[in-house]
Amino acid sequence: MHPEIRQDHPGNCPKCGMALEPLLPELDDDNPELRDFQRRFWWSLPFSVAVLVLAMFGHQLHLMDMGTQTWVELVLTLPVVLWAGLPFFQRGWQSIVNRSPNMWTLISLGTGAAFLYSVVATVMPGVFPDSFVSMGRIGVYYEAAAVIISLTLLGQLLELRARSQTSAAIKSLLGLSPKTARRINDDGGEQDIPITHVHVGDRLRVRPGEKVPVDGVVIEGSSSVDESMLTGEPVPVSKRKGERLIGATLNTSGALVMRCERVGSDTMLSQIVQMVAQAQRSKAPMQRMADSVAGWFVMAVVAISVATFFGWGFFGPEPSWVFGLINAVSVLIIACPCALGLATPMSIMVATGRGATQGVLFRDAAAIENLRRVDTLIVDKTGTLTEGRPAFERAVPAAGFSADEVLRLAASLDQGSEHPLADAIVRQARAQALTLDNPEDFESGSGIGVRGRVAGRALALGNTVLMEQAGVTVDELAPQAEALRAEGASVMYLAADGRLAGLLAVSDPIKASTPEALSDLHQAGLRIVMATGDGETTAKAVAARLGIDEVHGEVKPADKLALVERLQKGGRVVAMAGDGINDAPALAKADVGIAMGTGTDVAMNSAQLTLVKGDLRGISIARGLSQATVDNMKQNLWFALIYNGLGVPLAAGLLYPLTGWLLSPMFAALAMSLSSASVVGNALRLRKRAL
Repeated sequence: MHPEIRQDHPGNCPKCGMALEPLLPELDDDNPELRDFQRRFWWSLPFSVAVLVLAMFGHQLHLMDMGTQTWVELVLTLPVVLWAGLPFFQRGWQSIVNRSPNMWTLISLGTGAAFLYSVVATVMPGVFPDSFVSMGRIGVYYEAAAVIISLTLLGQLLELRARSQTSAAIKSLLGLSPKTARRINDDGGEQDIPITHVHVGDRLRVRPGEKVPVDGVVIEGSSSVDESMLTGEPVPVSKRKGERLIGATLNTSGALVMRCERVGSDTMLSQIVQMVAQAQRSKAPMQRMADSVAGWFVMAVVAISVATFFGWGFFGPEPSWVFGLINAVSVLIIACPCALGLATPMSIMVATGRGATQGVLFRDAAAIENLRRVDTLIVDKTGTLTEGRPAFERAVPAAGFSADEVLRLAASLDQGSEHPLADAIVRQARAQALTLDNPEDFESGSGIGVRGRVAGRALALGNTVLMEQAGVTVDELAPQAEALRAEGASVMYLAADGRLAGLLAVSDPIKASTPEALSDLHQAGLRIVMATGDGETTAKAVAARLGIDEVHGEVKPADKLALVERLQKGGRVVAMAGDGINDAPALAKADVGIAMGTGTDVAMNSAQLTLVKGDLRGISIARGLSQATVDNMKQNLWFALIYNGLGVPLAAGLLYPLTGWLLSPMFAALAMSLSSASVVGNALRLRKRAL
């Protein structure tokens, strides 16, 4: 409940008193706290049942005189209170030492008061007035102390088992990773090795029906790979030479040979597990309110308990002080704020696990709570709306050049560039078997193009700004360039020795899922804004095709950041979706940054939400999960507050003059335990909630 608490060994939280959770859950279900509480519960249960039977029926059975029965009850209660209930008293003492009152403060005070009162009544009965005598002895309440501890142990068992289910999603992710890989050695031989022995650059064979061992790229073969366990996409994805593979996904048909590119904590599966675990440890803004309320609530309950004790003692019917003690203990037990403390952490844990199975990774609880409020979405174009894998479209030569010559010269120069557009041009030239020369004096201009020398010719390849700097006029091909941009293509001019040689058009196809995703977001009431570095004409062409509300072309990273700030100052709650390094500042500034899992690590590190598959439809899923989670947290908080609002007056005996009802401390303990289990159970409903 307090994720800021960290230590390097198991123990209890100094604030809430509950056992600290490991940063990453284990694959096995071994929970030391659960195992310890089970042992204490089952060993102490016979003693609690025995003392309860004696207290209720001992005087009727006449097994022994009442004085002897009192001592027998003490002996039966001692192991329950001093051994089975020891963790409760330790946590209660820690809460006082750390000045952090919590549920264990109330439980230890309640059971301790009932037990110590009964011990004094057994050892020194003469100190009590005659009004305390009941059925021939001073009334004792060993059965209340013992049964409360047993019921609290039972409640903790139910809660711990339910809490273990909230980590089911992350455990299933941990279980996806294969244990071995088949490595192809330099001599052509093959051997199965532990996954921990795989290194970057190793060649691995993935046979049909096997899991891809690590992240890498296909170098031989083709197949269909089921990536649903990580991306939520049910349809297997076709993989061919040069395409990327994600570790832990399932090869369904053909044989593949892959080159390893990421191992260990660098793989996508490991990063997903880390992000889910980090989100589960984070605290929702709503939880801060619950934390502050819980601390004051405990102090208020202690005050109400004291007032109950003296109120009944001075004004209640005989034996008034006995009534006062029992009702004061009932108030302490039933008002335990465990349900209040669990209200939001359980919802967050279940929601982040559910999101991970849908290919939606929340970085923290605040992102879950904030996403539902977003009313404006800024999207990048390349890699977000489009595939991010530009395809060469055509080369248009100027007078005195051929199309093949324009493509050959541009591809030769672009061999020195890592830009996706350059890669598309080089791939096309090689596909046409054109002979490429090595570039010399290569120089990349910031966002405007590249320069260099190829076979002794001075070349410049880029936009109109680069051509102006080179003193080259582009009027000859301007109409063709504008027509290609109107179709959504990116256009680059090529100049050779200070003369226009031609232009090249590269288009980046829109993702098949983008129109549906934007339609869903529009229906949800979001305003869609596109901000791209592409030219205005290209940007407007894409925006018109997708029905985007607002377009900004030729923007730089600083411009995207300024756009986010301007919209926020205008009262908008802004989400930014992007995949590149240039999107990182805007992703960090937005109320919710959304990174494409197919993009750069910098973008993912700057964002609060990652779409593993890079599919914008994931935003609708994430918004649905955000709304469902906040609703669930509110339900839990209201449940906890209403429960205490009704339970405390009943336990204090305020209804006794009207109804004659009093609440036994044992029933108060049962109600307290069930309230915690109910909150966890309500949170678990998120696993099946339609999104």
